[in-house]
Amino acid sequence: MLILLPPSETKTPGGQGAPLDLPAMSFPELNHVRETIINDLEQLSPDEALPILGISEKLRPEAVANTELTTAPTMPAVLRYSGVLYDALSAGTLSEAGINRLAIGSALFGVVRASDPIPHYRLSGGTKLPRPDTSAPTMKARWGSVITDALTGVDELIIDLRSGTYQQLGRVPGAVTVRVESLMDDGSRKVVSHFNKFYKGELARILAEAPEDATTAGEVAQIARRAGMTVEENPGAKETLTLVVASAVPTR
Repeated sequence: MLILLPPSETKTPGGQGAPLDLPAMSFPELNHVRETIINDLEQLSPDEALPILGISEKLRPEAVANTELTTAPTMPAVLRYSGVLYDALSAGTLSEAGINRLAIGSALFGVVRASDPIPHYRLSGGTKLPRPDTSAPTMKARWGSVITDALTGVDELIIDLRSGTYQQLGRVPGAVTVRVESLMDDGSRKVVSHFNKFYKGELARILAEAPEDATTAGEVAQIARRAGMTVEENPGAKETLTLVVASAVPTR
């Protein structure tokens, strides 16, 4: 099984790996779009990039990083990303087998395996990035169908934990998706927003370290239940699971 994670805006700076090597990355069929996006980002001066990326002056180093994408040091993608989901995932303590079950979707690279080395960068799925011809296509328009085509060729069950913005860059027919709902004190349900990332990070870790691969949504649910999670299957949409959590804020 392949567990597909979202990226995060926050990233670990630096790295000790060699500069970006696109031909060596997973899903090489995405390289022609990757190259175009990288080139367009590197052509933007930091002053030009700030409003395009939607960031303030205090995040200027993020814009500067985009001018060094082909020369900056790299680190494995799963260690590059940080934040709530990746804290819950605790990637640094995963087994090699667990790392091999993870992939990450992003606006810059489309999809990478967790171990693929990537540089520090800033680009979100909602950005409209100008081209030299002055047009500014959305990331969805830039990627077209190539992410979907690449993932459709994966010969294993995909558990798609990406947020809606990144799912739109390349939907995966037949993938298992997960909705996180909080059980309130009065018995009602509420869709979890911010801590949705935390619970998906926990679920991703459980699935990555499972002793066996899941081949159906039902088997994904079984693995999560054995780890103590409450997961409901949806008869009306068999590829959608609901992870039910307590209404309290997680403590770690």
